[in-house]
Formats: sequence, C-alpha cells, structure tokens
Amino acid sequence: MLSATPVNNRMKDLKNQIGFITEGDTTALADYGIKDIDTELRLAQKSFNDWMELEENERTTQKFLDSVNPGYFKLLDMLTIARSRKHIEKYYDTDSLGDFPERLKPITVKSDIDATGKFPPLQDVYDKVGGLTMAMYQPLQYVLPAKRKYYEDLYDTKVQGGKSAFKQADREQALAKLIQANLFKRLESSIYSFGLTIERMVDESKSILQKAKSRNIDNSRFKSISDFDDEELDSAFEDSSVGKKTKILIGDMDLIRWSQDLEEDLEVLEWLKDASAKVTANKDAKLLDLKKLLRAKYGHPINGNNKKVIIFTAFADTANYLYEHLASIVKARHGLNSALITGGAKSNQSTMPGVNVSDMNDILTNFSPISKGRDQINPDATEEIDLLIATDTISEGQNLQDADYLVNYDIHWNPVRVIQRFGRIDRIGSRNARIQLVNFWPNVDLDTYLNLEQRVKGRMVMLNTAATGEDDLLNIQENREMNDLKYRKQQLQQLQNEVIDLEDVSGTISITDMTFNDFKADLQNALKDREKDLNEAPLGMFAVASSRELPEAEPGVILVLKQATEDIGKENGILPYIVIYMRSDGSVKLNYMYAKQVLDYFKKLSLGHKDINQPLVDDFYRQTDGGKDMSSYSELLSSAIEAIRGKRDEVGIASMFSPGGTSVQTELVDDLEDIELISFLIIR
Repeated sequence: MLSATPVNNRMKDLKNQIGFITEGDTTALADYGIKDIDTELRLAQKSFNDWMELEENERTTQKFLDSVNPGYFKLLDMLTIARSRKHIEKYYDTDSLGDFPERLKPITVKSDIDATGKFPPLQDVYDKVGGLTMAMYQPLQYVLPAKRKYYEDLYDTKVQGGKSAFKQADREQALAKLIQANLFKRLESSIYSFGLTIERMVDESKSILQKAKSRNIDNSRFKSISDFDDEELDSAFEDSSVGKKTKILIGDMDLIRWSQDLEEDLEVLEWLKDASAKVTANKDAKLLDLKKLLRAKYGHPINGNNKKVIIFTAFADTANYLYEHLASIVKARHGLNSALITGGAKSNQSTMPGVNVSDMNDILTNFSPISKGRDQINPDATEEIDLLIATDTISEGQNLQDADYLVNYDIHWNPVRVIQRFGRIDRIGSRNARIQLVNFWPNVDLDTYLNLEQRVKGRMVMLNTAATGEDDLLNIQENREMNDLKYRKQQLQQLQNEVIDLEDVSGTISITDMTFNDFKADLQNALKDREKDLNEAPLGMFAVASSRELPEAEPGVILVLKQATEDIGKENGILPYIVIYMRSDGSVKLNYMYAKQVLDYFKKLSLGHKDINQPLVDDFYRQTDGGKDMSSYSELLSSAIEAIRGKRDEVGIASMFSPGGTSVQTELVDDLEDIELISFLIIR
C-alpha cells in the first residue's frame, strides 16, 4: 500500500492504514512481538504528547526517541518503508533519476486589505467577527428551559442505556464556531471571498429575523411541542416552526432573546458588508501585490524563459476572482494563456483554444506538457498554459514540475498543506535548476493569526464520556488543541523563512527517524564494494572511537552480538542480532531494546572516519598491554549479557578475543544457547 499521508502529531492515520493490513485485528502481529497494535500506538501517542509539553529547547528528536516505546520502532520497521528527499539524495543514483531543484528562499508578502487604507484595522474586524453570537445557526440555544427535554428526546443521538452521546445543541454550537472560523479564513484568502460570505449571511439574517419578529407579536397563541400528539406534530412543524433540518416550534422559543441576538449580529454583518463592498478590485492591495509579482516573474524568469506559475488558494470564490482579474491581462500584456481549476468540471476555464476545460487532466497536460508527456498524447499542440490558478483539488498527486514558481495566495492553517502544494513543482527530475515559493500572509503577527482559530473554536467537544469512555475528555481535548497550536506555530514560523520538508518541520517526528531504512541502505552500499571483505572478516573485530566526536556520547563500548534463538525477548527489533551500549563503569547507557538509538550512536561516532586515529589507538594499547589484557572489556560483555537477560547469571567468557571469533556459554542455565560476539566499538 502506497501512501503520501504524513504522520504529523497524530498516530490515527497510521493506525487506520495498519488497520487495512490487519483487517482491524489489533492482535494480528502477536507472533512477531507486538501483542496489541492499539496499545503500542497509544503509548507512542502519549510519548509524543508528553514530549510536546517540554520546553522548546528540550524538544529534540533524540529526546522523543529516548522516551517512545520500543514496540513502536518494531511496528514501524516491520510495516513501513519511508523515503524522504534526504534519503533519496543520499542513497539513490540521482545521475540517472535526475536531481531535485534548488529551493530559493521563499518570498513572504504581507498585504493590506485596502490600498487606500480605508478598510477598518484587521484587529477591529477580528474582534467584531469573534463577538458574533451566530444566533441564526443555533436556534436550540433559545428553546425555553421547560421545553428542552422534548427536543433532546427528539434530536439527540442516543447510545446504549439511553444516554445522550451527541447533543444536537452541541452540534449546532460547533457548526456556528466552524462558520465563524471560516469567516477568518475567507478574509485571509481575499476580501472578495469574505464579502460574498458576509453578504449571504446578511440576507439569511434578515429573513430569519423577519420570521422571528412576525411570530413575536403574540407568542401565547402558538402551541408548544407538548400540546400535540405524534400525528399532529408533522403538520405543526411545517406551519409554525423555525429551523431547517432541526425544526423548533415557535411556541417553545424565547423569541425576544433570539431576536435581540439576531439584530446584534445583523448590525455587525451589515457593517462588514459595507466595508468589504468598498474594496473593489482596483483597490484590493493583495491583488495589486500579486500583479506586481507576476510582472517581475515574467520580466525576469529564474530558469531560461520559463514563465509558468501556479497560484493556490483554499477557496473557489477566490480562485474565480483571481482568474477574472488576471487571465485577460496576462493574455493581453504578456501573450500567455491562463487556466482555472476549482474541482468542478463546469467551473474550470482557460484562455487557450482547444482545451477541454471539463477535463482537468487536459488542462494540466497543457500547463505541464513535459512532465505530463503531451508529445505522446497531442504532438501537434503548439500553445501552452503558463498561469494556473487552482484550489487544493490539485495539491496532491500531480506532477507539475514544468513550473518553477508557486504562489500560496492564502496560507492554510495546516502547514502540511502548504508543503504538499509546493511538492507539485519540487520534484525529482525537474527541468528547472531553481524553484521559487511565494507565501501571502495576513498583515498581523503570527500569534494573533493563530489565536484566532483557537479563540473561535474554544472547547468544541461534541462527545461526552458515555461515547468515549474517557474520564476527562474536556481536558484531553484542550491539551490536544494546545499541542496542535504549538506544533503549527513552529511550522509556520519556519515557513516564513525557508522551504521545508515534512521531516524537517520543527515539532514533528519523521517515520525515517524510527526505522532502520538508512542503516539497510548503508549496508547495501557497503556490500557493493566490500562484500568479499565483510564475508571473510573474523568475528570479534573491534575499532576505537573518541567520545569527543559526539557531545552526548560517553566512554564505554557498543557491543554487536548474535544469538541462535529468540529467547532473550521479542522487544528487540533486529533479532537475532543484539546491540547494546555499555558505559565503562559497567552500567547500561542504552539497552538492547533501543537498537535504533544504539546504531545511531555507532554511525555518528564512525561516519567519515576511514583512517585509524593513531593517538587514540596508542592510548588504548597502553591501557591493555598491546591488546593482550582485555579483562575490562570482558567484564563489560558479562555485564551486558546480565542486563540483556535481566538476571545475574554466572557467565563464562571463553576466548572472547581470539582470532576467528568466539561464543559465550553460560554454565548454570541449561537452556541458554550460544551468543556470538560479532564486533564491538570501543569509545574512549
């Protein structure tokens, strides 16, 4: 199964993918040392949550690797093969595959709303939107207290035992918060998109308010839900109710309070509508900044005469607006064709003659003819599309590396989406030597920007403990939201200054950090040149390295062992091999369960050292009488086996350092099989 889904700060996606393989059986890998898949993932998630609570300077990848459960390593290494940009550049033949293009430093643009400066300050707009009651979307909040039980019985979703699992009132409240958050996102996208939504909300508010006021004249003449039998309710809901899917009888509502909140919201919405309507296209500062960027790009291409540009936006309204105000200008002034893709075949457009706009692939093929192989499909085509305006419908799974310039007209609150968008042109084998990312940001500081969503959503919890079985769901949800916020802030700060890969994102952990893929690739490369030498090498070989090469390293020895059976324990992910890092005093620095971390130390201490460190070796020989007295290292091996076994066995060490290798036998435990010493790295 091939997946491009990144693992961010949730194990859920990975859990679902593993669920496909195991058909939902959490014990499917019990024979391989994973007793329960869900338990391992839950423990790993807890480790991640705890790690996210650390101070930023303490939140290192190594810190997470030290704390995560060993079973998670085993699970990942058993089921995943991760390939990152760095891995490909290091281990693959890019001469035959082609190189990745150079990423130029991203261009950051913070545009005002109104070029004339007459639009209200953004903070004032944020405060107004954040203060909306959103009364029109949550009529159940205005049901009279005495009547609420009737509507809970009618609309709430029940679980076994009759308890309410999903309250309709909570659903309405969550919907209202989402719509409110969406207003912020649409304002960040374009003033045009924001204005359209505000206009629709004004019209809807007026309609609902008119209905509420007309009923408010004499509320006493309207019957309540308790006044009807079941047969009469259907017709009553049709004649004397408000709401769409959730209908509420007029007689059961506090119409005075509802009308007041509707009027307050309408006043704010009309203010926002008037302010937005004044920002026409010729005053739209963000649109004007985009036009300047395009003129600069077309006048000074960064790769030959390549003028291909992709503009991404989250909203179809914004995409339509940009196409309307850019396509004709780009055609008239620069002689270039444009296209629009918003997900619906009927809404796609293009200025290039002969393009089948109802077929998204035809548009993309004419925009990126080399990567899409247009010569084989339509060899007679002469024109191309150079400006592509699109929504996230093409942000995944498309090869569009003919382009070398990508604009995020709005920054997604999930930074992974931004990285995925750029991945359309940041691809191996690109014909472009350099590529450029441009990000438009709201003209406010990052904390203000991020806190908008957090403040609006608040505690959007629609489940109670009956549905989840968790004792403290509110606090759990709040902690997760805070983790998300910290995680996204780190990502967004990085995106303002650099183009990043998923594995480079601050505050995230890559699968490649937790598997043996790189070590296996190192081994494959070594076998190409030294297979004969490695096969003929005697067991028990060793080398000497300096702990000064790595600040966190300590003097001692890393032992590489091999056992004939798997009786030591299935927590070890590289059986039958065992690696363990022992300190010089006989204590364990890293036990065999943490094979990945031990190998990381081994690699970092050895990498790049192809020549003997003679002063270090001379010092080692002085200590060991020229290598004849290895008693201290024999004791470390004995201590290592005791640590691995978890018991104080009497261990006989037989000719440990003799040429050709050795085996280690216990004298007191009958069922203990031979353990071979493969090699060891002495760290001084």
